[in-house]
Amino acid sequence: MSTTPQHLDAPNDPQPASSEGKQPGLPRIDVNEYGGKREGVRQSVNRRLFMQLLTFDLPADCRADDVGAELGQLLRTRKIPGVVYADTMSPRGLGLLTWGEDPSIFVRDVRPLFADGPLATAALRPEMAMIGRSYSTGHEPDLEFALLKRPIRNVLNENYPWHVWYPLRRSGAFARLEPIDQSHILREHAQIGMAYGAQELAHDIRLACHGLDTQDNEFVIGLVGRELHPLSHLVQAMRKTRQTSEFIAKMGPFFVGYAIERSEGAAV
Repeated sequence: MSTTPQHLDAPNDPQPASSEGKQPGLPRIDVNEYGGKREGVRQSVNRRLFMQLLTFDLPADCRADDVGAELGQLLRTRKIPGVVYADTMSPRGLGLLTWGEDPSIFVRDVRPLFADGPLATAALRPEMAMIGRSYSTGHEPDLEFALLKRPIRNVLNENYPWHVWYPLRRSGAFARLEPIDQSHILREHAQIGMAYGAQELAHDIRLACHGLDTQDNEFVIGLVGRELHPLSHLVQAMRKTRQTSEFIAKMGPFFVGYAIERSEGAAV
């Protein structure tokens, strides 16, 4: 008997496709993002934003701030959208956040930054790397803005120099809950976040990273704000929610960065 695992590809002797473009008996796969209704029609788009955070340390003979400034200029020259961070927990450390709708930007444009120039001698910290894609909750009043523009607006806002990034994974028990129970749990979580945003204490970036993260995390969260304390206070407040206290299996590591350079990238 063959021990080969079941492939995702179609079987060798495919059945005729149905009128919906799928084989009979197979589920219909929908990869669109959905938002709230506009003019009576539910919003739907097949677009999302990918964001990647890389952190690295520089040799003792390098001045991290000088390299950060040089990297910021390089991003602007090459029209790569990004934020350069001073790593609060590593005196010789920097962080680089970049993004794009096409994730090949991380291979095509970001990867060469480490081949030569100011980052040629940088020592990457892969345990701190994060990557994810924007996603919808199904209720966004302006879906494209929420998916493609709001995350960029938050990280580029010069009034928000403090950024905290961390991954998390929920337990399987959450996935087994009924949708109505999941909705109530998520609503409690969201209301706390909205309260901090309404008072200009913290704003978030929510990314899904299923199948993208080396540690099997499910989400990457970014918190940005004018001051660091409210970001820590928000994480503390979230610990009391049912989602965090009962269904979060793993959080972190946490990256605490202070934005020192920003690049808007190519004009849209």
